[in-house]
Amino acid sequence: MFHLTKDQVIYAMSPTNTPVLTIPPNSQIEFETADALSGQITSIADRFETLDWTRVNPATGPVYVTGAEPGDILSVTIEKIEIPSSGVTITGKGMGVVGHLLDEPASKLIPIEGDFALFSEKIRLPLNKMIGVIGVAPAEGAIPCGIPDLHGGNMDCKEIKEGATILLPVNVPGALLALGDLHAVMADGEICVSGLEVSGKVTVTVDVIKNQPLPLPMILSDTHVMTLASHEDLDQAVDLAVVNMVEYLYNTHGFEKSEAAMLLSLAGDVRICQVVDPKKTARVELRREYLK
Repeated sequence: MFHLTKDQVIYAMSPTNTPVLTIPPNSQIEFETADALSGQITSIADRFETLDWTRVNPATGPVYVTGAEPGDILSVTIEKIEIPSSGVTITGKGMGVVGHLLDEPASKLIPIEGDFALFSEKIRLPLNKMIGVIGVAPAEGAIPCGIPDLHGGNMDCKEIKEGATILLPVNVPGALLALGDLHAVMADGEICVSGLEVSGKVTVTVDVIKNQPLPLPMILSDTHVMTLASHEDLDQAVDLAVVNMVEYLYNTHGFEKSEAAMLLSLAGDVRICQVVDPKKTARVELRREYLK
């Protein structure tokens, strides 16, 4: 198994990034990751307003996958996510959906015991360990790791978790995969601008899929197929995710487009991944049993 340490990071996904690791297809990698704040808040004494914002949302990588060429699909199966015994969540004036209601920065250190995050003496939150930032290089230009788009990035989708496979477009030779921004707990929306931010380790299996055009990014779980889309306007993100699912059903499973639309209206769920990044992310979920 290959290994990357959390000091091997990028802050923007770009075709000009130098790979820190080269692997063949069907390889397993363990990524060590810093938290989304690069470990800058470790106690309540750390002042939120002194954060170095140039060090936010680091992604470990990038990884060059031999044989991955533009037009291919990079398949990343999440085998395991390991997290520490505490995390931090933050918000403040102007941040997130309700930042206009807040007067000053706030942070909360939250212990993790077993399968729960201890939000307070009375509230124990079940863990849902997931990856906030995962993506590949875009075809051109540099996209900060905090922004989601067609290449992946900061989609903050809680379904990018253990057991899931995320499918990403290969835009440049080698794909240049990077990931980070782990969350121990996060709800759909991420409305205060953070989940329970943690460092950690992620073990993934990376492979290359040839000659299979799909509306990417996509997520495959044991139970669902999901399409993802990001846009500055949430309505447009939702529309794009729905259209992508219709196209997937039409091109891959032989549905007429009207039939696909009706199936989604009856059995497909539209969800919001996050509404706090420069581009908002939506997903459409459909149970795989309907596609047998």
